[in-house]
Amino acid sequence: MGKTEIKKILIIEDNKFVRSGWELALMNENDFQVIGSYGSCEDAFNDEGTGAANIVLMDIGLPGMSGIEGVKYLKEKYPKQIIVMCTVHEDDNKIFDALCAGAVGYMLKKTKPDELIEALREAYKGGSPMTPSVARKVISSFQKKSLKSFTGEKIELTEREEQILKLMSKGKSYTEIGNEIFLSLDGVTYHIRHIYEKLQVHNRAEAVAEGLKKKIIKI
Repeated sequence: MGKTEIKKILIIEDNKFVRSGWELALMNENDFQVIGSYGSCEDAFNDEGTGAANIVLMDIGLPGMSGIEGVKYLKEKYPKQIIVMCTVHEDDNKIFDALCAGAVGYMLKKTKPDELIEALREAYKGGSPMTPSVARKVISSFQKKSLKSFTGEKIELTEREEQILKLMSKGKSYTEIGNEIFLSLDGVTYHIRHIYEKLQVHNRAEAVAEGLKKKIIKI
C-alpha cells in the first residue's frame, strides 16, 4: 500500500472549546497533522510556520481581523493554500464575501466532526465542500443572476456526468456520490473535473448554477 499523504492543517477559531474539538477530531486522523491552532488571524499570521499549511480551517467572526479579511491575506501571501470556512453564519453576504475572497468551502459549525473531516479531504482533492443549506443559498443566488445572463448555449454532458451533477446540487460529498452510484472516489473526481471543463467553471456552486441555467438539471 502507498504511503498516506499527510495534510498539514492550520486552525483559526476564537472559541477555545470549538478549537479544541477540531484539534482532537483531526489528531485522531492519520492523514492530518495540525501544525498550528490560534484564536485570531493576528496570532496565526505572526507565526512564520503559517505558510507551511496545506489547508486552513477558519471562522469568520474573529476578534480583530475578520475571517474574510484573513482569507484575502492568506490568498495573497500563500495562493496555493486551501481555505475552508467553518462558522455559525448563514448570511448570504458573508457566504459570498468568503468565497469571493478565496475560500473554497463553507461549512457550518453544526456539521458533525466526521462530515467536516470529509469536507476537508474533499477540498484537498480539489472540491468545494459546502453544507447543503449553504449550497442551496449559493444556487438560489446564481439562479437569479442566470436570468440576466442566459445565452441558450447547449452543453453536452454524459449521462453519468448529469447524474453526478444532480447529486452535487443536493450537497452530497464526493464519498457520498461514489457510494450512491457505485464509483470510486478517484472516478467521481475524474468525472467532476470533466464537468467543470465542459461548463467552464471552477467549483461546485458554479457547476450547479450552470447546470440549472443550461437546464441540464432541475431542483
